[in-house]
Amino acid sequence: MNIPSPACPQCTLDDTRLEGTHYVCGVCGHEWPAEDKPAHADDAVRDANGTILANGDSVVLIKDLKVKGSSTTLKVGTKIRKIRLSGGDHEVDCKTDAGNFMLKACYLRKV
Repeated sequence: MNIPSPACPQCTLDDTRLEGTHYVCGVCGHEWPAEDKPAHADDAVRDANGTILANGDSVVLIKDLKVKGSSTTLKVGTKIRKIRLSGGDHEVDCKTDAGNFMLKACYLRKV
């Protein structure tokens, strides 16, 4: 039983082979480890205290946040209910009295 080698991440061609602990592309010569471990083994979104956040949680702001492009400021202690987790730099999508915002989890604390 022969396990097929993955396509090259650089040139996307299938002409790859396993040499020791690395895959090598026969076309472009690119090498990468055979065991690709993700950069973050734990992809959980964590608040400022390190508590794991989930969809539907309630959180509190731990710092005043100025809203870019507006004179609005989200005040420390503002409670936000029913958060949604999203990918990217701003992990939390939420709705407040001031509107809908994307926030970084490092400025939040789980209630």
